Amino acid sequence: MNYYEITVIIEPALSDEDLEAVLEKIRNFITKGEGDVLKEDRWGKRTLAYELNKKSQGYYVLFTFKAPPSLIKTLEDFFKVYDPVFKYMAVKLEKKQVAGLIDELQKSEKAAAQSGQEEEASVQ
Repeated sequence: MNYYEITVIIEPALSDEDLEAVLEKIRNFITKGEGDVLKEDRWGKRTLAYELNKKSQGYYVLFTFKAPPSLIKTLEDFFKVYDPVFKYMAVKLEKKQVAGLIDELQKSEKAAAQSGQEEEASVQ
């Protein structure tokens, strides 16, 4: 399995509930294709550098995941026909980037575990 980042630009006029449904559908598509979503960064609504499909804004989300190479083509085909996503870009991560990502994920897991232990201690 390879590691990938895919940036999607989603229709900015969607409500919060519709946006959550779109993101959930993308996550499900990745997991059903034998992938594993490692990280999801929501960059929020931003102004585009140039107008796309008569839109000047979009909601940006970056997914970091590991998946078989065949899933990328399937995912791109899905985005071509899925109306809420109007622009996307997938990038395969290199070995150095993967090592940095794994370190970052391990640090965040340790921090979450420590904060969980601190909360338990303060409750008792």
